Amino acid sequence: MSDSSFVPIPFQLRQNIVPLHEEKFMLDSMLDGWAEQQASRGLERKTAATRAKLIRRFQEFTETYPWEWTSSDLEAFSVHLLSGRRPLAKSTLRAYQTMIRMFCDYLVDDRYGWRRACSDRFGTSPRQICHDWNTVVHLVEYEGRPQRRALSYDELERFFEAADERVLRIQRAGKKGALAALRDSLIFKTTYAFGLRRAEVAGLDVPDLRSNPSAPAFGTCGAVYVRWGKGSRGSGPKRRTVLALAEYSWAVEGLAQWVTSDREHYGAAASGPLWPTERNTRVSLRYLDQRFAEIRDGIGLPPELSLHALRHTYVTNLIEWGYAERFVQDQVGHAYASTTAIYTSVGDDFKTRVVAQSLASIYGNTDDHEFR
Repeated sequence: MSDSSFVPIPFQLRQNIVPLHEEKFMLDSMLDGWAEQQASRGLERKTAATRAKLIRRFQEFTETYPWEWTSSDLEAFSVHLLSGRRPLAKSTLRAYQTMIRMFCDYLVDDRYGWRRACSDRFGTSPRQICHDWNTVVHLVEYEGRPQRRALSYDELERFFEAADERVLRIQRAGKKGALAALRDSLIFKTTYAFGLRRAEVAGLDVPDLRSNPSAPAFGTCGAVYVRWGKGSRGSGPKRRTVLALAEYSWAVEGLAQWVTSDREHYGAAASGPLWPTERNTRVSLRYLDQRFAEIRDGIGLPPELSLHALRHTYVTNLIEWGYAERFVQDQVGHAYASTTAIYTSVGDDFKTRVVAQSLASIYGNTDDHEFR
């Protein structure tokens, strides 16, 4: 008969080891055990490593160990993160608090034996320090900065004109870098034309360009196979296929020209990265951010706009052009329609057209009325 009062010894403590620093050894063992628990759930090792890094940061801030932590420690840490020159966004703070809550949940679960082990060694045991009264509550769908938005048609045109002008300017000056500038311009156009995230566009390889039997005019660029889509809950990258649309034929033509002609000047492998560098490596996310900011600042766009604004613009434009919301959701890889709705910020022209259609359905042709 099994003893219901039996408490297991954590696997990480079963070896006959005498640590020089018992507190540090215990913390390391806890984090190792937590990482194994997450790996058993199918989460990425990178996810576990990110969470462990935050736990160590919290431990360094408190200068105490998990079996000594209190709710006041969490509150002091949260206030610290919300203060200073670069305070965290509330959504980021909530994510940090959630990680600490999950770690505490793991420690206080008697199936793992950490409370008994800490009580035997240190005379006290871990407890849950996160609760509804000291953590950020998710009250609204979107908590990002309100300055971040989609680009207007005029801003989008100016941005791409500036990107193309940069290529011509380097060529006229007889300097190196024209090919890289052309590549950068095409990266931004591809990001917009397929509604991609930074990591998605940077991670593309040539074989990720696919044909679409329903759109033979696009050739091998009729679709993009995204292998580095944003995962959820540490599940790893999600994959999807994004179809090329007729409204973006201009961008698809440039992409096809790059693949069949311009890219070969880098000497990159035919099946390698779609956007190689002179060193035959893949362009970095930081590089893309810097180039986007350079063009944005050069034409006087607000500094709050990031490369991700092109994805917002893609979603907004597709809704304005009458594409079904479910189709848009599938194109951008959102698990929920509410997320796609957050990205949408339709322009005045679209709103005016909707109002005109509504009035026409009531009054007939509005050209004979004052509703124009």
